[in-house]
Amino acid sequence: MKKVFRILGKIGLFLLIFLVVLTGTLFIGGKMICGNTSPAAKQMFITTLLETGQLKFLASLFASSEEIQAVVDGNSMETFSGEIDTSMITVTTSEESGQESSHGTGGVEQKGDDEKEKDIEIVSISGRTFRGTLMIVKDPSRVSLATIYPWREKGVTLDVLVNDNHAVAGINAGLYHSTNNTGGSPYGVVVSNGEIQHNGPKDNEGLVLIGLTEDNILQIIDIAGMNKTNVENLVAEKKIRDACTFQEESSDKNNHFVSLVLNGQPRSLTGTGSGLNPRTAIGQRADGALLLLVTDGRGASGHLGASAADLIDIMLSYGAVNAANLDGGSSSCMYYDGDYLQTSVTFYYSNASWRLPFAFVVK
Repeated sequence: MKKVFRILGKIGLFLLIFLVVLTGTLFIGGKMICGNTSPAAKQMFITTLLETGQLKFLASLFASSEEIQAVVDGNSMETFSGEIDTSMITVTTSEESGQESSHGTGGVEQKGDDEKEKDIEIVSISGRTFRGTLMIVKDPSRVSLATIYPWREKGVTLDVLVNDNHAVAGINAGLYHSTNNTGGSPYGVVVSNGEIQHNGPKDNEGLVLIGLTEDNILQIIDIAGMNKTNVENLVAEKKIRDACTFQEESSDKNNHFVSLVLNGQPRSLTGTGSGLNPRTAIGQRADGALLLLVTDGRGASGHLGASAADLIDIMLSYGAVNAANLDGGSSSCMYYDGDYLQTSVTFYYSNASWRLPFAFVVK
């Protein structure tokens, strides 16, 4: 028995020494990065940490509040909002009824089952610091927001949301309670099939509504300053059928951004614009097709992640007229045809997703 205790004691001592050395190495490395040797590395390191949900505090260990604020001020994005010009979008959908209808400002081309099977295109995206997957859904009427409403403490993984809603694909969407991977309830506003299932426009600062109208037009609407009644009127007026919210906030505590492309114009950046992180984004082409993008990062496959500039470049390259950033980080994931094409970057959920209360799904 004493021999067993001695062996366990040696193992414990080894692990303790290993953790001390690792912590010390990481701390020294962080201090070196945040020194004046490489301003670019310092900026990227701090901006990346500030975008994380749980690791923001690390930035203050390696830099003063003045240094952090200077980095934030020097790596920002221009104020970017406005009305979506629906005349720039002509939607093509597949109607099971076979009867013609009108969506957006253009006509509708009817498609049969064979064409519908070819409605989804998967594209692999490679960048200098990330790998991503772009899902092109040619018929935007197939995309909706699936939820677990009524809300509860724990959400479900993306594959469950997809399969329980008889869908074939999905990506994570907007803000939600993610602490300790609970994921059972949202922040902001949630609309599913025209029903407002959560109405909290003041849950966070700088909320932006991202979703689809009954005419299958992607909307990106600043709801900062709105109350619940304003939101109800907005959903009715714009005929929002499915939507969620993400946060537009740039301070020393949060670096979140939403709008990427508006009416064909990319958002202007100062410096790097953002850090490098896993990302999820949605865009719409002039023909109505939706672009669903998810990238990796935070060390997954040796990648740090994508920046705001990366997302804008990808969306423009694939014809986005309008595009928005969604919730990223450990939440970023994509599921299609029974498999995860992009999974959570958290090692203990590397083959699945974090628990979610809702997701954009493709039926």
